[in-house]
Amino acid sequence: MTTQPLPAASAAGGGCPVRHADAPVRLSGPEFHTEPQALYRRMRRSHGPVVPVELHGGFPAWLVVGYRELHQVTSDGELFPRDVGLWNQWEHIPADWPLLPMVGQPMPSIYFTAGAEHRRHSEMVVPALEAADPFEIRDHCEQLADRLIDGIGARGSADLVAEFAEPLPVLVLARLVGFPDEEGRDIARVLKDLADGGPGAQEAYGRFGEHMARLVAARKAAPGDDVISRMLADPAPFTDEEYALDLMAITAAGHLTTADWIGNSLRLMLTEDQFADSLAGGHRSVGDAMNEVLWEETPTQILAGRWAVRDTQLGGRTIRAGDMLLLGLGAANTDPLVRQGTGPGGPGHRTGNGAHLAFSHGEYRCPFPAQEIAETIARTAIEVILDRLPDLRLAVPAEDLVRRPSAFLRGMNALPVRFTPVQTTGDLL
Repeated sequence: MTTQPLPAASAAGGGCPVRHADAPVRLSGPEFHTEPQALYRRMRRSHGPVVPVELHGGFPAWLVVGYRELHQVTSDGELFPRDVGLWNQWEHIPADWPLLPMVGQPMPSIYFTAGAEHRRHSEMVVPALEAADPFEIRDHCEQLADRLIDGIGARGSADLVAEFAEPLPVLVLARLVGFPDEEGRDIARVLKDLADGGPGAQEAYGRFGEHMARLVAARKAAPGDDVISRMLADPAPFTDEEYALDLMAITAAGHLTTADWIGNSLRLMLTEDQFADSLAGGHRSVGDAMNEVLWEETPTQILAGRWAVRDTQLGGRTIRAGDMLLLGLGAANTDPLVRQGTGPGGPGHRTGNGAHLAFSHGEYRCPFPAQEIAETIARTAIEVILDRLPDLRLAVPAEDLVRRPSAFLRGMNALPVRFTPVQTTGDLL
């Protein structure tokens, strides 16, 4: 792989972004939003399990779409660490590159450190998450989900993305992490701008950092029963910048992916009869159905990234020292080598099978306490919807639903619905 940027790739333009064999695939275009699985299948046919790709601006990387190869990369933290400082493209990356917040820069955060430094941050962050009471988390979820439905219930119509799926996770995280409820909606907007990777991404990142810096200062002055206060109580020495960066990692990883998990589940309920019938008829638990969504429509489709420490071979490719590897979690989950079913609720669905890679794998995977928190929020959200709005239906044709314009995250821009108006439970946000 070249260490020079390739000719700039246009973010627009139609047609299939997979070209002749071994021509780099541009990580842009409508098929990443509309038909990613068909696109991944063509990638495998044309390129195999490790695909040469172009990021915005023409910068080269490898997209790992094979389950076995992705498992190999994430299992070998010494050869493929999450050390962005190794990237052999840094001298060419402009300061305003819109994907910078997604890819990251060398910084003292749990998400952008490797080896002993990563373990130092994990040993502070993970216990702070583990100490959260799971029953309290569920109570928060139920209360906040009911309040959000109270806010839309009398209308009989809503956008379930903007008015339910997106605000709920950040409102729950606000209580767990320790920032005020009133900041939740602005943080939700900030994180959406970051995920879209557009021209506002850099400004959004700055606002996000300001939120977290204010929280660190507030909790140092007045500790509470929350994640940041437990982090501050850890005896290991950390700077205010490190606390703020770790909070950014926790909040960013926990919010939009969980929102998309809820939104993707609701979309399947409203558009896939087998999926909806299996829930309504009690054939599967909500938990099993949510697990199926992670296999079929995992919110994090592509995760950046890993960087090779030295020249090596992977999936028949020569990977050079400093090359970036993007983790194709969505593609790997539907690799024919591991697929056994035909889709949500199909004859071979993977009920109870947790071998998906939705949370990544290995040393740098999403910490288990964070996975459990996300699952509690998402599952409770669906349970409350099923209970409060049992006759939920789409307000537009299914083909008119629009995906977020991101190759990295899979979620809905909007999910307009109608339902029979309901009475409120009383306590509005």
